[in-house]
Amino acid sequence: MRIIRLAVLAMLIVGTANAQSQRTEHTLKLDDANARPPATLADVEWLVGSWSGPAFGGTAEEVWSPPSAGSMLGMFKLMQEGEVSFYELLVLVEEEGTLNLKVKHFNADFTAWETKEDYVNFRFISANDDAIHFSGISFYRITENELHVYLALHNEEKTWEQKLVYIRTGSSGS
Repeated sequence: MRIIRLAVLAMLIVGTANAQSQRTEHTLKLDDANARPPATLADVEWLVGSWSGPAFGGTAEEVWSPPSAGSMLGMFKLMQEGEVSFYELLVLVEEEGTLNLKVKHFNADFTAWETKEDYVNFRFISANDDAIHFSGISFYRITENELHVYLALHNEEKTWEQKLVYIRTGSSGS
């Protein structure tokens, strides 16, 4: 559990720019921290629904609400050996003509990993009909009912990629 927690907290968070480069095989980073590629929630609405699949040696569930009031709410739960390992609350929000993915992590007892004011911010890089890229995390729609999520994780020694494969378990938004 501690390794997973450290890995998630150690995710590479980089700035955004129009010029992008590979971070890992399936994730990107932006080379100019001041650039803000344009985007709206309509670009990512295909995430809406309930998803689940294997993750970090357990099972993950992720649910995305339809867009409303300039945001989409996501919820993530990781279960290992029949117990909750941790939760995430995720907010996809339109800000300054682009998107940000904000994530707050919680232990199984719902105590926060980050301080009260802090959260992890993944800045938008790009999107098309079947992929959404934020700094350090990418979502790939394989089919209407299959989603691959890639996380760029790192520590002092190395960077690696974690792949999550989700199958839709609830209705879609589009």
